[in-house]
Amino acid sequence: MKSNVILFVFLLVITFFSCKNGTTFTDYKYAENPETINCQGLDSKLYKEALYAFEADIVAFYGKDKPNTTLTQAYYQFLRDTNAKRVKYIEIASAHTLKVFEALKNEADLWDAENSNSHLNYKGSLMNCVTTNIHDESLKTTLNALISTNSMSPKLFGAPLMSGYRGILSDKYLATYVAFDLFYAHLFNLNKTPQA
Repeated sequence: MKSNVILFVFLLVITFFSCKNGTTFTDYKYAENPETINCQGLDSKLYKEALYAFEADIVAFYGKDKPNTTLTQAYYQFLRDTNAKRVKYIEIASAHTLKVFEALKNEADLWDAENSNSHLNYKGSLMNCVTTNIHDESLKTTLNALISTNSMSPKLFGAPLMSGYRGILSDKYLATYVAFDLFYAHLFNLNKTPQA
């Protein structure tokens, strides 16, 4: 009997610590949406949620005054505002997106606090996957060159990205770059009062 109790307590402790080490995010709204990126060793489910949440937010924000705003138009407006440094991140981010961001903050090598250009870790697993799989060869070459020479910054990549923005819809790797470097990386320094 005593050994059964010890075994039960042991299994309970293991279960508790196993749950603590996994992703704690469970509020998936976009789980049924098509897959976005396929990268080994990454929490693809969480990253997919992050991308779709970002896209929903920019369509809602840029479509406030224009109800028929498409995702292409929203990306164009967002990239234009990013290049002009006039993005209103906290007004764009929904409460759901901020919850996703809280989970993203716990991702192992996603962020780099020492990166003065962006909080995104350009040498991390996500960016390695993104730079390998971007469809537009010109953008891929530019991005890889900037990263390999330690010159990467959203500002330097902004102009080439703006010229190829239409490809973002069909290239979820490029869309993931936009979401993570140009949006989520900027949420670290905000006073978190989300929109509804």
